[in-house]
Amino acid sequence: MLYRLSELLPYAPWTVFKYVTFRTAGAAVTALLLSMLWGPRVISWLRELKFRQDYRPKDVRDGQSDFAAVAADTAKRGTPTMGGILIVVVLDVSVLLWARWNPLILVTVLSLIVLAGLGFYDDWLKVTRQNSEGAASRIKLYVQFGLATAIAIYLWRLPSTRHLIDDVELPFLKTPVLVGMPVVGVLLAVLTIVGSSNAVNLTDGMDGLAIGCTLICSLAFLVMTYVAGNAVFAKYLLVSHVAGASELTVVCGAMIGASLGFLWFNCHPAEVFMGDTGSLALGGALGIVAVLIHQPFVLFIAGGVFVAEALSVMLQVGWFKFTRIRFGEGRRIFLMSPLHHHFRKKGWPESKIVTRFYIAGILCAVLALSTLKIR
Repeated sequence: MLYRLSELLPYAPWTVFKYVTFRTAGAAVTALLLSMLWGPRVISWLRELKFRQDYRPKDVRDGQSDFAAVAADTAKRGTPTMGGILIVVVLDVSVLLWARWNPLILVTVLSLIVLAGLGFYDDWLKVTRQNSEGAASRIKLYVQFGLATAIAIYLWRLPSTRHLIDDVELPFLKTPVLVGMPVVGVLLAVLTIVGSSNAVNLTDGMDGLAIGCTLICSLAFLVMTYVAGNAVFAKYLLVSHVAGASELTVVCGAMIGASLGFLWFNCHPAEVFMGDTGSLALGGALGIVAVLIHQPFVLFIAGGVFVAEALSVMLQVGWFKFTRIRFGEGRRIFLMSPLHHHFRKKGWPESKIVTRFYIAGILCAVLALSTLKIR
């Protein structure tokens, strides 16, 4: 919006709106300020509506993933949830104001809204029923896979983005490993979006953990999107140039600002939880951005913490079911899953776990950025 307005004004100072770096900074600051301004009001509003976590989250008694440490359960009860509404609203408003709209921006924003709506529905069921069941897993997967498939097919049918689906690139390699393989590309795009959305959702189990790791991952992708959208830098660094991808830098900037603002209220002890409303949307947005700049495998590196959390659940559930069939009783690899609850069971304080996961996230982000140069 501001970019279009700047084109109508003849004064020289307004030309700064043409620079994506300026608009990215503007989006980050706007999202941060809006979060700080609206945060207390949203939290108060959620309390008035009694959108709070008064139920006991499920644990791993039956081999299924748990979503909160039992030891901290009592202290967290009554905390407002669905705080992801704040994240999604300030993110969308910031992008609306500062981005130069194109198909890539449209796909990202619309998908963010759809996944936030899915998460809201899941949170609503949990709050109204006062249990941790929420929406049926198959319903969430149907929506996620349907959305991701629609995005992949749309990108393949659009001439300017067809190469994002036709070709498959791997980090640290100069050239695509597969060319003209749309079926593989669609499958990879779908798994990236769905996997990222659910991985962030699984990570959201301790104060500040998911939003802090999202912030770190967004910083890495702010650089990646800028490089992918700049023809000169992309050619020099031997990465795919995607026309219009530089505007995704504005999205990453807004995500950074929104994450910082929400972390202010979500750090230990949390005043509000993002709920599935925020985690499904943010995870999906990261996956979509990775697909749109042709770097889904880089997300696997940059989001190493999310990957570890998701793998811990898959391994725990898979091993539990296998050993129950093989030996007659289910056995566990971890004391609890996702992974952060394993360390909580070992006696680590919550703040120490979150901080160390931040450190791991930063190392993963640095490794992901090294793929730009090591080829």
